[in-house]
Amino acid sequence: MNIHEYQAKELLSEFGLQIPAGKLAFTPTEAEWAARRLGCGKDGRVAVVKAQVHSGGRGKAGGVKLVKTPDEAKSAAEKMLGMTLVTNQTGPQGKKVHKVLIADGCDIEKEFYFALVVNRENATIGVMASTEGGIDIEEVAHNTPEKIVLADIDPTVGLHDFTIRKLSLALGFGLGTPLAKDFAKTLKGLYSAFVKYDCDMLEINPLVQTKQGTLVVLDCKMSFDENALFRHPKIQDLRDYEEDDVRELEASKYGLSYVSLEGNIGCLVNGAGLAMATMDIVKQAGGQPANFLDVGGGASQETVTQAFRIILRDKAVKGIFVNIFGGIMKCDVIANGIVAAARELGLNVPVVARLEGTNVDLGKKILNESGFNITSASTMAEGALKIVHAVK
Repeated sequence: MNIHEYQAKELLSEFGLQIPAGKLAFTPTEAEWAARRLGCGKDGRVAVVKAQVHSGGRGKAGGVKLVKTPDEAKSAAEKMLGMTLVTNQTGPQGKKVHKVLIADGCDIEKEFYFALVVNRENATIGVMASTEGGIDIEEVAHNTPEKIVLADIDPTVGLHDFTIRKLSLALGFGLGTPLAKDFAKTLKGLYSAFVKYDCDMLEINPLVQTKQGTLVVLDCKMSFDENALFRHPKIQDLRDYEEDDVRELEASKYGLSYVSLEGNIGCLVNGAGLAMATMDIVKQAGGQPANFLDVGGGASQETVTQAFRIILRDKAVKGIFVNIFGGIMKCDVIANGIVAAARELGLNVPVVARLEGTNVDLGKKILNESGFNITSASTMAEGALKIVHAVK
């Protein structure tokens, strides 16, 4: 689950971090009022108007504007509110801007990149830091990988002083200096927030050194482990449903794991590993998967019908590949679900079904006698080739 920048800053303010003052605005008039309240235009003070969408790269897409007066803030908000912001993270469809953050300006001396992420390879909290803040970290990794410093924090023992020293030196903060002490306080605060709220990622880009010699969290992104949200009702309340894919929200109601992609072949699979393999083999056969959809091990006929309904809501879908290994789930249940969905939804795209496991013969019999355009396949590779051919 993702949250907006303004929400992330409110959470981080609990941990003693330096964050520019800011006010949320839903209209240009509110933006003007917010800039005025922040003192924009007085004694050379500036403000920043920032589009609030779940995406990075907003600045390059026109979603971040520096303003010198309240009138300029109003004008910038008029242009942003209602626009569709297209970044390298939103995809070509972009995201509509419904609100903007008016933030206090900052005297920037230097920008840094800093992030905490879950490192599943070695069961640690991974740290990424770089002196190249304010730009895409992917560009830094590609062009100057030596400028990215990595460290791991074992959550069973916590954040050690030697890790803080390593990162502080790598970023150019001399040991014992005021900046090094400020960095240690900042890192401890970010780590505490990451652990307390079960974060998946906490990215600060940029973390800035001001001309006054302090470190300020200028921008941040936070995402959370959805499996841990039951422990954090406060975080659940921060979900912005306007930012979520409607199909993904509906899928969650039925215990389905669904992620929308950009292809035209819908995939209905049981098991995350098998779903990943299915998408790979569809690609290998020359097709493009339209989604990741895992119905889990205990899906019912109703669940399968709902899965078909969600897949077919994507108008780009021209065919569906069902790839089921019947262990806990029985193949005849899946087959009945497919037939029920075809009957209820008026299925008008080809379906290729590869069933294997418990009650497989009965499942195939149900499909073959259904009267619908459903083709059986014996293997994953055969099924992928058949659905790609049918779509083409």
